[in-house]
Amino acid sequence: MLSSKLLTLVLVVQPGKVLLGMKKRGFGAGKWNGFGGKVQPGETIEDAARRELQEESGLTVDALEKVGNIKFEFVGETQLLDVHIFRADTYNGQPTESEEMRPQWFESDKIPFSQMWADDILWFPLMLQKKKFVGYFKFQGHDVILSHKLEEVEEL
Repeated sequence: MLSSKLLTLVLVVQPGKVLLGMKKRGFGAGKWNGFGGKVQPGETIEDAARRELQEESGLTVDALEKVGNIKFEFVGETQLLDVHIFRADTYNGQPTESEEMRPQWFESDKIPFSQMWADDILWFPLMLQKKKFVGYFKFQGHDVILSHKLEEVEEL
């Protein structure tokens, strides 16, 4: 039986562009990703998303829209990653490099999918269209998707 680890991911979106961060250390180092991390005890999922965004990018947000929930299984690992994905269309502050992430804006048609998690190319279009989705991805290592399910939903 797999235990579950609760995580957040925030994508900051502006007309025609999205803010990603180059992960500098830890899980997913060397990949472009949104901003997020572990939900701490006593913290709501949305509070964790706000805290991680601020810690990793220097940005604060007034409103977060929950757009997705994806569970990730990694062959040989005992923990299932339960990732709650949010989109922010407005923000306060300037994107600032942190110890963990180096933020950079990308045009929506030039997102560097070859340097991102392999699943991102499948659900990013839904997120960019403000569609809600749920999914399950089974990975071998950090680069190979063995199987997946992804579906658009009305509500999360």
